[in-house]
Parts: sequence; C-alpha cells; structure tokens
Amino acid sequence: MNFDPAPLFAVSLIPYLLFLFWLQRSKALPQMAERGFQLTLLFVAVTIVAAIAALRCCSAELVEIDWLHGGAEAFLTLGNTVLVIGLLRPTPKKG
Repeated sequence: MNFDPAPLFAVSLIPYLLFLFWLQRSKALPQMAERGFQLTLLFVAVTIVAAIAALRCCSAELVEIDWLHGGAEAFLTLGNTVLVIGLLRPTPKKG
C-alpha cells in the first residue's frame, strides 16, 4: 500500500495555528514561551525546504543528508530552548 501522508500533514497545521491563536489571546503563557511554540512553525518550514533541497540536489531523503537534517533539527532545538526558558523565567507580578 502506497500512502501519501502530505494531506494529513497540511490538515494538522490547522489545529496548531488555532492553538497559537488561542495562546496569544489568552495570555496563558509568558510571551517568550509563546515564541517557542511559534518557532516550531519555523522548524516545520525549514524542514520542508531542506527536504526539497535534499531531493533536488542530492536525489536523497532528508534523513540521508546529515548536514541538512541536522540544520533543520537545530530549529526544533531552538524552539524548544526558547519555550523552556520562557516557562522557567519568573513572570512579573500584575498590579
């Protein structure tokens, strides 16, 4: 069976974008933590570009090109780091 998961991936972005919208409006997390979640979208975009580049320039899957794969994964690390720092920082008292 040959199954293409691309449509499911595209549809999965909708709930994540709604989550980001709710997160921003609710002010439930510090802004830096929000940025960490937003950087996850940057990771997704960079990974897509890197996968296309791997196919076009090297005729290989992204996981086979270490420097491209590592570069894309670095954006996930960045997003996670910003998220954790945002969650660990003390929030200022209101009022």
